[in-house]
Amino acid sequence: MRIQGLQKLTLLDYPGRTACTIFLGGCNFRCPFCHNAALVTGVDEQEDIPEETIFSFLKKRRGILDGVCISGGEPLIQPRLDEFLKKVRDMGYLIKLDTNGSFPERLERFAEEGLIDQVAMDLKNSKEKYAMTVGVPSLDLRPIEESVEFLMEGHVPYAFRTTVVREFHQKSDFEQMGLWIRGADKYYLQQFENSGGLIQDGLHAYDPPVLEQALEIMKRYVNDAEIRGI
Repeated sequence: MRIQGLQKLTLLDYPGRTACTIFLGGCNFRCPFCHNAALVTGVDEQEDIPEETIFSFLKKRRGILDGVCISGGEPLIQPRLDEFLKKVRDMGYLIKLDTNGSFPERLERFAEEGLIDQVAMDLKNSKEKYAMTVGVPSLDLRPIEESVEFLMEGHVPYAFRTTVVREFHQKSDFEQMGLWIRGADKYYLQQFENSGGLIQDGLHAYDPPVLEQALEIMKRYVNDAEIRGI
């Protein structure tokens, strides 16, 4: 397990729960605007946190924390993630998984085995611009579509989310994404923040009024939509 970060307390990453966030290194995407770029491109340059350290922390936080958010990078590329989740579950914690949706078979299996209680899936852009947005020109979109379909069938509570970047997203993209996930339970628009060390320089956030316009578009298609980061 490439554990490369631990946020000991978050009130945002697991909505409605007091949680910690564990960051796993490695990702199959190269999104130019990734705010955790070091977990994508610098995995081999960073020292992993021992699993024993994580479980010692979780043991001490029993009764204080409700849940654990597993983020990245892309957690589902980790070959031993199921073993790790079982140990977390055995300690009595709820588990939320952040994913880019490119491994639908593992997502479905973990949900069916009761290893995850909630999922946040990135919806990067409209289908036509997906490959460009994730930095993978040869991207096969079908796994993403399968993950969207699986979540919208209601097997596990979920939310979709899009980090909005001026250079990548236009009004028409939100119309297309809205049609794609029409009827979804929850959707978040996330304001892009240049945290430094991005995969691509020269990217910008939209002003809040533009995000509000995007929100109004998405509200026509999903049951509950919000903006984060402004």
